Amino acid sequence: QVQLVESGGGLVQAGGSLRLSCAASGNIFSDNVMGWYRQAPGRQRELVAALTSGGTTNYADSVKGRFTISRDNAKNTVYLQMNSLKPEDTAVYYCNVVEMVAGYRSNYWGKGTLVTVSS
Repeated sequence: QVQLVESGGGLVQAGGSLRLSCAASGNIFSDNVMGWYRQAPGRQRELVAALTSGGTTNYADSVKGRFTISRDNAKNTVYLQMNSLKPEDTAVYYCNVVEMVAGYRSNYWGKGTLVTVSS
């Protein structure tokens, strides 16, 4: 019954920054991975960044060094700080949570937030 709501998308010029937020309602179990995916028109959905409950991060090569994923457990929220944005970053960004509970894998998705980077 976890629900994810993204916010923070918008229009920004190349070189600018945005911070996306994903607020989760409901309890997320301790064994989990929170991540951000993106999908541009006509392109495949791709992983942008992921953060495990153990603190391990994984970034797409295209965003490494520019984007940072983090979480605030008290607020039940995961963030994606995006710096040095490029027009190629334009996409709908989706929050994703995968949790393991007693051997069962649950997968949750937000509805997405649009990021548009102009040149």
